[in-house]
Amino acid sequence: MGITVQNITGSTAMVIWPKMAGCVDSFYSIMYHPNWNSMLSSYSRKSFQKEERVPTTRSSFVVENLTPLTTYIMCVTCQSANPSSDQCRVFNTLERDPASASSTKKELALGIWLTSSILLLIIAAVLLYGCLHLLCRRRRERNGTPKQQHEQPWTKNAAYISDEASRQSQQTQDAEEKHPGSIQLATIIENPAVCNEPIVPSSKSQERVPVTGQQSTIN
Repeated sequence: MGITVQNITGSTAMVIWPKMAGCVDSFYSIMYHPNWNSMLSSYSRKSFQKEERVPTTRSSFVVENLTPLTTYIMCVTCQSANPSSDQCRVFNTLERDPASASSTKKELALGIWLTSSILLLIIAAVLLYGCLHLLCRRRRERNGTPKQQHEQPWTKNAAYISDEASRQSQQTQDAEEKHPGSIQLATIIENPAVCNEPIVPSSKSQERVPVTGQQSTIN
């Protein structure tokens, strides 16, 4: 068929073939395989690692993503037929291209930079959230402290007034039980309006009145 392989680099190669009359309404199959050994491998379609299909309007194709410093076999057939030895060529790829190596390094550096940037953004977001949360909590504590300080004395005063009222009430009850007359007199002194009301004499004063009258009669 006159198949030739040209423009061989570390990762690409161009294969050229003459057009076949039987493949006018079909397609060309480009099959290639690395580390070819004619003693161990056969020219069977299943023996090839990769296969590319090309329209019949074309008579050349650039194979990419090859491994540098590797021996390849490349065959061109019509409509995925099993190739013969005259339809194949063996070639060796070159060393890695400087441009390809630099491009790979750039891609690797770009990937590392992107990953580091994402991690730094995540860490910064976590730290910012923690600072805002701490700041809000401190503001709430500061706003709540004066209110608590204002409510605490009022609570103490209310408790003191309640205790004082209970104590005075208890003292009044005790005094009434011990000296009912003095409490009545004290009430009259504190409330002069009570003096207008008639005073009902106690049982002891009623007993003393007849005795006094008898003494005056005798005299």
